[in-house]
Amino acid sequence: MHFYQFHIGDYKSHTHHLSLIEDLAFRRLLDHYYLHEAPIKQRDIARQIGMKDHEQEVLTVLDEFFISTEQGYVSPRADEEISKYRKFSEDGKKGAAIRWLKGGHREANSPPNATPIATNNQEPRTINHINTPVGVSVDVWQDFVKLRKAKKAPVTDNVVKLIQKEADLAGWSLEQALAECVVRGWQSFKADWVKPKPFFGDIAKTTVPSSNVRDPALQKLDEDARSTKPPPAEILAKIREFAGVKNELL
Repeated sequence: MHFYQFHIGDYKSHTHHLSLIEDLAFRRLLDHYYLHEAPIKQRDIARQIGMKDHEQEVLTVLDEFFISTEQGYVSPRADEEISKYRKFSEDGKKGAAIRWLKGGHREANSPPNATPIATNNQEPRTINHINTPVGVSVDVWQDFVKLRKAKKAPVTDNVVKLIQKEADLAGWSLEQALAECVVRGWQSFKADWVKPKPFFGDIAKTTVPSSNVRDPALQKLDEDARSTKPPPAEILAKIREFAGVKNELL
């Protein structure tokens, strides 16, 4: 198996007395054991883990943390983890066979976050467990994943690719697009959503052609002003009489 759980607290409590070389030997022996899933043969093991110049430290660690059997040195704790991993892998293979017989696709009623099949060379990976995209900060990515999760929407490589495409259309970076989704509570991102809206004055400038000729309506007002004459004297007198105004300037 190429993956195993490493409990830092347990490891530290059991190995705090080891020297640096012994600690390195123990870690390499564990890696070797999990990788090959088989007992460790004492002969030539120091060379196999790249520590042939420290054979005595390697043997000391073997005697302390592994159990000597006819088949070689074994680790009950590691064997337990390997057994769990094998069972999980077998269950995954059975599930794959069933899906293949049904057409190779997940059934319509299956939950979107169902645990996928585990292979022998990688740890199980859920649909919401993909690496932080290049160029995106961890904080922004985690906030985006949390937002999608709240909306019960899966986070897949394809989702990221679609957002990247729309971000390119908008002239934005992927991180800017994801951050905008977080701020606005958007499940996804579209370039049309962030296009600047034109100002009304800009619309007028583009819809009404410019011209050096005075507007006809304004020309008519100018002509009317030039042809307008003051009212006759008797009309002005009647106005003053009606208004009770004696000011001759009226």
